[in-house]
Amino acid sequence: MSAAAAPDTLWTTVYLDAAVRQLRAQGYPVRDEDVARLSPFVSRQLGVHGTYNFILPDLAPGAIRELRGPDAPDEDDE
Repeated sequence: MSAAAAPDTLWTTVYLDAAVRQLRAQGYPVRDEDVARLSPFVSRQLGVHGTYNFILPDLAPGAIRELRGPDAPDEDDE
């Protein structure tokens, strides 16, 4: 993994974990065997070539942005 991809991979990992926790808290069926196969590398926003912006929003330390609802359309669908 390149040094440039490491921060994005970490960021995606944090949000995958938050999404799984939120889905479980809302009662959605999230199977452990499915979670075991999640990967921050299998994602449309990751690419080996591109420009990445790591300007963080103004959040409290350790906080993350609000997650989109599981039934909300993808940004590509809008």
